[in-house]
Amino acid sequence: MPPKPGIYIIKSDGVRELFDREKLLRSLRKIGTEKTLADMIVTKVEADLADGHTTKEIYRQAFSLLRKHQRPVALRYSLKRAIADLGPSGFPFEKFVAEIFKARGYVTVTDQIALGTCVPHEVDVVAYNDKELIMVEAKFHTDFGNHSDLKVALYIKARFEDLQNGIFKYGGQERRLTKGILITNTNFSSTAIQYGECAHLNMVGWNYPRDNNLHNMIESLNLVPLTVLTTLSQSEKKMFLANDIVLSKQLGDFGLLKSYGFDDIKAQNVVKEVYDLCKECVGPEELIKIQELAVKSPEKNEPIL
Repeated sequence: MPPKPGIYIIKSDGVRELFDREKLLRSLRKIGTEKTLADMIVTKVEADLADGHTTKEIYRQAFSLLRKHQRPVALRYSLKRAIADLGPSGFPFEKFVAEIFKARGYVTVTDQIALGTCVPHEVDVVAYNDKELIMVEAKFHTDFGNHSDLKVALYIKARFEDLQNGIFKYGGQERRLTKGILITNTNFSSTAIQYGECAHLNMVGWNYPRDNNLHNMIESLNLVPLTVLTTLSQSEKKMFLANDIVLSKQLGDFGLLKSYGFDDIKAQNVVKEVYDLCKECVGPEELIKIQELAVKSPEKNEPIL
């Protein structure tokens, strides 16, 4: 079917733009969707497309089709929304950012008060090793259209400058700040990027910088948030987040799930889904259990949106 001419879609920030089938196709192929399946999904989405459809509606349809044919890939396709579902407060996102640094070999603590030259500052994440002491400001947004703007960059730069000459005790040692980083789960405004690059402020957003951005970090370290899992209800996700459990791989533990009151079938459904996402995240005992019953995740669960 030939593409429909002049179809405008609405992005999460309210901006209208022409639908680009190649952009959708690239996004599907990038996460590992088989070529024939990616072509089929794009063709179906394009056939049903009408002027004024939102990117969320397009995502919902693509996710539904992808989930029917390549479930593990579908879960990764919902990654950005799964990060947004860590909210509404920013605390689980701070824990998630801490897990990124842990996976890179740092010791981490969250929700710290650090004394600057002029005033004390709340610091979301502190990460340190033998050579570095990093302080992180984690800016979380539930709405993809909300960007971290110039005011945020200016404010964070001033905070890190006030902390630059302080002496902090972590891991039983006195340390000086080696790096401050502003991390957000969405994007930066163009002026924030312009200022950050000029002022040498370390900034990490969903797709910024081109390399080593938040999306790349999550994929390379295989740190998928538990909010991506379709075998968990919203209340179950909130329960785990409230107990500082933020990663899918943490739920590849049959005993942990049982300790939270999950029955055998429910626990094995969750472990199976974790295994589909990250085979090395499930231990041999858990794998034996899910193979014995061969229980599939319930199809009635709704995708994360």
